[in-house]
This record gives sequence, structure tokens and C-alpha cells, in this order.
Amino acid sequence: MSTPTNPLFKRITLIGIGLIGSSLARVIKRDGLAEHICVSTRSEETLNKAIELGLCDSATLDQAEAVKDADLIIICTPLGTYSKVAETIGSHIKPGAIVSDVGSAKKCVFREIAPHLPEGVHLVPGHPVAGTENSGPESGFAELFLDRYFILTPDKDTDQDAVDRVKGLWQAAGMRIETMDADHHDQVLAITSHLPQLIAYSIVDTATQVGDDLQKEIFQYSAGGFRDFTRIAASDPVMWRDIFVENREAVLDILNRFDEDLTALKRAIRQGDGEKLQDVFTRTRSARRGIIEANQHLPEDQKV
Repeated sequence: MSTPTNPLFKRITLIGIGLIGSSLARVIKRDGLAEHICVSTRSEETLNKAIELGLCDSATLDQAEAVKDADLIIICTPLGTYSKVAETIGSHIKPGAIVSDVGSAKKCVFREIAPHLPEGVHLVPGHPVAGTENSGPESGFAELFLDRYFILTPDKDTDQDAVDRVKGLWQAAGMRIETMDADHHDQVLAITSHLPQLIAYSIVDTATQVGDDLQKEIFQYSAGGFRDFTRIAASDPVMWRDIFVENREAVLDILNRFDEDLTALKRAIRQGDGEKLQDVFTRTRSARRGIIEANQHLPEDQKV
């Protein structure tokens, strides 16, 4: 490994090396943001793949061994593993080290990770709002984070230098940085990410349970909307299972509101109320324009 030209950390440990972890490892390697990357995974197969892809300088199945001497530890595993991971690594983390994560729910970080961290270790939760439906170390790519948002959710008493160091890493990856309260983050993501994912799973699951002849035609004549739903529904089921369990309060709240709006649309369709339908459909167009103006659309998807 060549000497990093501008290392932000001496040693970074990634616990888990899926889409997000492997993409970040590629950025760190490309830009020399750390002198050493250590990767720890649950399976030997995934560990060997990370080594084969050149994503790390060292690798181990032993999480406790992986975090020794690490300046920054980023947990990149499903939310449901957080408590066990933190319990395993907590007593092996050196004083002054930073522990962060990449999960899509943030209140649970303080509940599942914080109790296991010793005094002097800084917890800086974060969420890169970027991803694809693919998973595994081979699915990562360094450009995943470009011009996307990274949301920091530190506690009000978190060491500011630790927050700034985590912020600097994700800025170097090309992300826009926002800071918000963990509870507010979970409410926002419940509607922007978790609800659409749940709807996609539900719609595609419905399609898989119709008769064989009809199902064949559904897949054969899939229009763009249904194809998009199948892409979203192809996401990692374990990761999303944990998101809905850990963020269930916010998700259930927004689901209740969605149910009310859906009932109103059903009523409009039943009554042939075209004016009501057109009002809703016209109003929602502005949301698409807002996403494009915020530069959060895909480059190839410019149409309104």
C-alpha cells in the first residue's frame, strides 16, 4: 500500500462490508484517507471477497481483534446486530476512539450501542442517504456518495472534534452534511425511505400471489412503475426487516396518515370524483420537481 497523501485517520475499522462499507472502503483507498483499513465480517466467504477486492489492509472474523488500536470504528451491519456488536467490541476500544455507524434509523443507536461503550469513547451516529438494491462487498463503488446527504445525529454532549472528524470523512467522500436530532431523523426517513420501501414490498408481494397465468403476464408486461417497485423490493430483506423493527414508532405513525390519505383516494375512485383525483395528482407533481431541484434524482431520470 502506498503512503496516504492526506490521511484523516491512522486506522479505520469497518464492521461489515456490504454496499455502504465497501463503497466507503473504496473511497478511503482511492484518496488515502486512512493509513490502514481493517475489515471484520461474520462470514469467511465475505471476508475473503473483501481481501480479493483489495478493500482492506487487514481482515479478521474476530470483531474484538478488529477494533484494537482503531481511531474510527464504523458499524456497517444490520440494525438488529448493533447490541451484540457493541457488546463484543466495547471493552476492546481504546480511549479517544470514535464509534459511528451507517444505519437508516438513529434512535436505536443510542439504545443499542451507547450502553456498551466505555468512558472516553465517542459515539457519533450517522446515515449516508445513498444506496442501491444491491448488497455485498462486490456491489460497492466509490461514486455512490457523490452529492448525496450524510445525516449526523450526535447527542448534544458529544465531543465536537469527534463529530468534525466523522463529518470530514464523509465530506471527502463527496457527501453533503446535515445534522439533526435522532428522533427527527427517524421521522423524516420514515416517510422518505421506509414507507416507500414497505409499499414496494407489499405491491410486489401481492403480484407474486396472483394466479400463475396472470403473474406471468404481470411480469411480461411490467410498466416502468412496477419495474421500479420490483427493483426497490429486491433490497436486502434482513436490513429492511431490522429497519422496520427498530423504527416502528415513526413508521406506524406515518402509515396511519398514509392509510387516511389512501382511504380518501379510494372514496374518490368509488364515487368517480375525477376532480379530487386530479387535484391530488397535480399537487404531487411538485414533489418530483422539488427532488430534482435538490439534486437528489438519478442523473438519467430527469423527466417530470
